[in-house]
Amino acid sequence: MSHHPKTVRPLVIASVMASMAMVAIEATIVSTAMPQIVTQLGGLHLYSWVFSSFLLAQTAMTVVFGKLADLYGRKPVVLIGIAIFLVGSLLAGFAWSMPAMIVFRLIQGVGAGAIQPVTLTIVGDLYPARERGKIQGYLASVWAIAAVVGPMAGGLLIRDLSWAWIFWINIPIGLLSAAGFMVYLHEHGKHQRPSIDLAGAALFTVSIGALMMGLTDAGESSNALVLFEFGLFVVTGVLFVLQERRAADPMISFALWGHRPIAASNVATVLSGMALMGLTSFLPMYVQGVLGRSPVVAGLALTMMMVGWPSGATFAARSLHRLGLRRTLIGGSLFLPLGAIFFATLNPQSTPLAAGIGSLIMGLGMGIVSVSSLILIQEIVQPSERGSATASNLFSRNLGSTLGAAMFGAVLNYGLAHSSRLAAVTSDQLRQILDATPGSAAASAASNPATAAAVRFVLHQSLHLTFASILVISVISVGALLMVPAIKLGPAQPASANSGA
Repeated sequence: MSHHPKTVRPLVIASVMASMAMVAIEATIVSTAMPQIVTQLGGLHLYSWVFSSFLLAQTAMTVVFGKLADLYGRKPVVLIGIAIFLVGSLLAGFAWSMPAMIVFRLIQGVGAGAIQPVTLTIVGDLYPARERGKIQGYLASVWAIAAVVGPMAGGLLIRDLSWAWIFWINIPIGLLSAAGFMVYLHEHGKHQRPSIDLAGAALFTVSIGALMMGLTDAGESSNALVLFEFGLFVVTGVLFVLQERRAADPMISFALWGHRPIAASNVATVLSGMALMGLTSFLPMYVQGVLGRSPVVAGLALTMMMVGWPSGATFAARSLHRLGLRRTLIGGSLFLPLGAIFFATLNPQSTPLAAGIGSLIMGLGMGIVSVSSLILIQEIVQPSERGSATASNLFSRNLGSTLGAAMFGAVLNYGLAHSSRLAAVTSDQLRQILDATPGSAAASAASNPATAAAVRFVLHQSLHLTFASILVISVISVGALLMVPAIKLGPAQPASANSGA
């Protein structure tokens, strides 16, 4: 009889939810505090890099830590990720300048790049596919709650304490999460001596980092800098491919990424990530700038997505065994273009209710697709590759968000600069329109109602083009998922032999 301690699944899932809550809340709470932070630290021109550095590090390191989890086990890697995240959080609270804040946020991003893929891989190890959907629904609710609670918590911490506490609040949560993994998660030791593809990891990180920086700086920085960043991406990308082809144990298995179900699911994940970024970035702008509603109303319209997402995840969990994985995945993806139709047909006479309904429908689709595609990817690979496969899906989502921000921003700028109704709209005109909500000082100080109406019309045309692009991408996403073959769910037993109830 084995005396190997049993894994206590419910308490491990509690630790997973706590660690993911840190990352989820950090994504929303910082935006609330940034105006006060930049006022105290200065460096307004570096404002966007506080967010970009986090996303850059998180995206680049996701695949690296996914591979390390396959080589060394989930437990040590997730504990390292939590430690890195907490060190970054502690230092960020003591930041003395914007460059320091950016460096410490980058450290947080490295930790997040380990926490997200490895915790989802732990769920895949402990639960069979038929049970995993329900757990993924719980995890989706963490992100939905964080989207609502994060800004509120940020406002309260700033009012009653100081902005440093938006980072330090992670420390007790992270310590409790780490304690839960140490006490309740038990893995069989790995007896083989893995070889680490350090050159591949370094080249991949530099290549993806250069791509992310190029996409972030496109249209914002000098052409020479952007060309250098894209050139660095190409050169290091080629070197990375050459390195992986000759490495004994490559950081990225091209056979794994090229497997048809994984490739199709990840392509759809990139596209849905682009659509999500386009919606979250520009729907509030339309509700405020074109429909003339308050920021609160704009936020409520977007929040409906956060209601739909966990609802879709829960539906997927309950439907997988009845409808099958492929039917659930493709059926759920149809909600994406259906919701996008609401945005593509918005006009200045529309109500925020139409925008809210579109958000809800797209949220349902996002929840179903994200859970179903993750389960599909985890189900068709060996347990020894599950970390890398999970990381590939999360990497695709983050890459889609970055591509979406760059592409839809370019579409909006093109529309604003090439309107037949008005000369190129300036950023000052756009800001006045967004600030001129009913009853505001900006509204009463509007200098020229005719010009304001023209600017609103140009904004409508530009955002209509953006929303039409989201619709097209949503349709292509459905087409990608049609390439997924039928996948039969495995037997109802945990993949990890040493897991307990």
